[in-house]
Amino acid sequence: MSLRDLLNTATPQFATEEAPESDAARTGLQSQQSADTQKLRTDIHQDLLKKFDLSILGKITDEELKQRIALYIEDYLKEHGVVLGEQSHHALIAEIQNEVVGLGPLEPLLSDPTISDILVNGPFVVFVERRGKLERTKVRFQNDMHLMRIIDKIVSRIGRRVDESSPMVDARLADGSRVNAIVSPLALDGAALSIRKFSAHPLRTEDLIRYGSMTQDMAFLLAAMVKAKTNLLISGGTGSGKTTLLNLLSSYIPEDERIVTIEDAAELRLQQPHVVRLETRPPNIEGHGEITQRALIKNSLRMRPDRVIVGEVRGAEVLDMLQAMNTGHEGSMATIHANTSRDALTRLENMVGISGLNIPTRPMRQQIVSALSVIVQVSRLSDGKRKVVSIMEITGMEEDIITTQEIFKFDQTGVDDKGAVQGRHHATGVRPRFATKLISRGIEIPDSLFDPAR
Repeated sequence: MSLRDLLNTATPQFATEEAPESDAARTGLQSQQSADTQKLRTDIHQDLLKKFDLSILGKITDEELKQRIALYIEDYLKEHGVVLGEQSHHALIAEIQNEVVGLGPLEPLLSDPTISDILVNGPFVVFVERRGKLERTKVRFQNDMHLMRIIDKIVSRIGRRVDESSPMVDARLADGSRVNAIVSPLALDGAALSIRKFSAHPLRTEDLIRYGSMTQDMAFLLAAMVKAKTNLLISGGTGSGKTTLLNLLSSYIPEDERIVTIEDAAELRLQQPHVVRLETRPPNIEGHGEITQRALIKNSLRMRPDRVIVGEVRGAEVLDMLQAMNTGHEGSMATIHANTSRDALTRLENMVGISGLNIPTRPMRQQIVSALSVIVQVSRLSDGKRKVVSIMEITGMEEDIITTQEIFKFDQTGVDDKGAVQGRHHATGVRPRFATKLISRGIEIPDSLFDPAR
């Protein structure tokens, strides 16, 4: 059977009712069809790279480029006498377009709005997270080289690199989706690629309330704190929704303020008109030219910001961030990796310790207390749902201990027969000390907001 005949065959013609096709024969035919289709796709792709006018790249839009690629493939199929079924025809064009213009096999996953994470464990194993649960997909790369080509395409777009001499990299896609790649020799079973997708439509406050991530009262208080320039720290574990909440809270910043954002890989998407986005730079191949978050925070203070927003504090830059919050940049915000609000305070102390300055414990904690007012703890629960589980106020010092009080919390009461977490948000009955500041800024806070019976 020729390649043309094979691709034209929708179902095996030699299978009859009297002599049903065996599973082994069917599997063998499907494997042959897959191999021949892969060869056709590879041949067209290689021919495209040889004959296509690459000089037009950068001069036309991606959609126009896709249209030209589709016309080229049509001509190739006619010239070589290959006839495909309608579904196979469209699939072939889409795959080659994705390979040239996009990120190859990952494009269908990136365009699926139900997927939040894409996890590639080598060229032949791809998982996704959908609605908080991991599931394996049928997506595959041709080989290790194919996967590396896609990774190179991602990181080169933002001026970064990944190879044996620099086998780990953080990057981002054009829409702000977070990317991490780690390759050989550190990744033993093929390159590992992790993509944390950003929704095309950022979540709004009413979305989080509808999903049960927080209550209307909690949303009101958080919005009021941002408008009143209260310094906030958002704490949570990996994938708990820290950046999503930071994006949401930043939407309450007035449009007449100058905001400077500082990130390792630019993910924040602020809607205000006066935003300066800064991104760190890794060292070059000679080990020079690195620009850290600490250097960017120091520089940002010379840029006349009203607020400084740090995507995530993870090292010595925490000291400069605290100093910024203490020197007139009220309303600044940041995120930190920690499992509880108290753990977040401990991590802050540890990071100040690695800054290289030998600061005694009490003055260090006093600086933290004077810089931060509130820690918002977010968590990803066992059923995959993400919730604001605590809003905690930092109230001061008692001897050498930082004192706090919880304003709102989430109490988990159990898990139903489908694995969904049961529980409720409620106020603790404590009226926060910063309520006076909110009132002085013209924001009325009713006492009933803090009633635990609500």
